[in-house]
Amino acid sequence: MNIRPIKTKADYDMALKEIEALFDTAANTPEGDRLEILMTLVEAYEEQHYALPSPDPVEAIVYHMESHGLTRRDLEPHIGNRARVSEILNRKRSLTLRMIQRLHSELGIPAEILLQPYRTKKNKTRKPLSPQKGSHPTQVTARQE
Repeated sequence: MNIRPIKTKADYDMALKEIEALFDTAANTPEGDRLEILMTLVEAYEEQHYALPSPDPVEAIVYHMESHGLTRRDLEPHIGNRARVSEILNRKRSLTLRMIQRLHSELGIPAEILLQPYRTKKNKTRKPLSPQKGSHPTQVTARQE
């Protein structure tokens, strides 16, 4: 058989060419076994060198909605009211553990994707309040910059 691990791009390219040549072979034959082994080696090489990052939770929810023909309203039983669904999908609020549990158990979205950290839009915060010189300690005014 003379099959060896795929360690370089050249090895990978040669394995792909051989897979293409063996693609129509019958299973449970020496050629079919060779094809199966080569495909396993190529898959391992691709996982190591061309791994795709997992989508973030919001992307996964949007993809699930699009692929299953769901609307924002369909998410309300799993996330909360219309405003809460909007906050989640617009990245203004993070998913809670309860939302993650519902989305996983009721819609089948993988929990390992929903549990990943992701960015939310930061709300604008007010300038901190601090006492000014000469003012009474209980009187607080906005800091001048």
